[in-house]
Amino acid sequence: MEIKGKKAVVFGGASGMGRASAELLAARGAEVAVLDRPESAGAEVAAAFGGSFHPVDVTDFEATEGALDAAVDALGGLHVSITTAGGGTVKRTLGRGGPHDLETFRRVLDLNAVATFNISRLAAAHMSRNEPEDPEDPETTGERGVIITTSSIAAFEGQVGQVAYSAAKAAIAGMCLTMARDLGSLGIRVLAIAPSLFETGATDRIPAETRAALVKGAAFPRRLGRPEEYAKLALAVVDNPMLNGQCLRLDAGQRFGPK
Repeated sequence: MEIKGKKAVVFGGASGMGRASAELLAARGAEVAVLDRPESAGAEVAAAFGGSFHPVDVTDFEATEGALDAAVDALGGLHVSITTAGGGTVKRTLGRGGPHDLETFRRVLDLNAVATFNISRLAAAHMSRNEPEDPEDPETTGERGVIITTSSIAAFEGQVGQVAYSAAKAAIAGMCLTMARDLGSLGIRVLAIAPSLFETGATDRIPAETRAALVKGAAFPRRLGRPEEYAKLALAVVDNPMLNGQCLRLDAGQRFGPK
């Protein structure tokens, strides 16, 4: 899909990988709406590239629908949806204090898997109203939209204490092919990106020696990923119509060990 002139929303676009994606989309000529928590820097980030900001808590599923509707109205349509919002916790299935509580497990699933599905289903509805990009050749280039979600390599090699996070990110990875098949007849593609450890506000507080230990299992480069590297892959996904229905690892060849 040609990026220039397209309408895009980025959930989690106030910081990290979402911010980098929003900024790169705008630099490539897309019109971009940033959606993030009310207390985030979303307004400043969006203003810097001439976009709009729409505050939202993605675990408030009804409010998410309203925020997305407002963003699409402001943009005048929707072609690209990128979701990076998410997070996790560290708890073992059975710890010293007893079994992993269900409330925390549900909360992590809501924040990641359920919120991602909610955004994707709503984005697909908006995209389905688009005219195909090339109506003269609908079988090959008649795209209406691209949905990009964020999994994690923890979906495949979850570490000790990541049972809820791994389950949530595995659900996001598992949606890709089925959702792509569901939406293929409409010309809407669906992919997930599964990053390893990336530079975020949380990782900024990790000492240098600890960072080195965390990425020692990577093949190359042995460092944390950079938000702009996620953004570059996201835009490559939008650009290449043959990418569909899969979860793409972005991990420098890293495989998580048990701890």
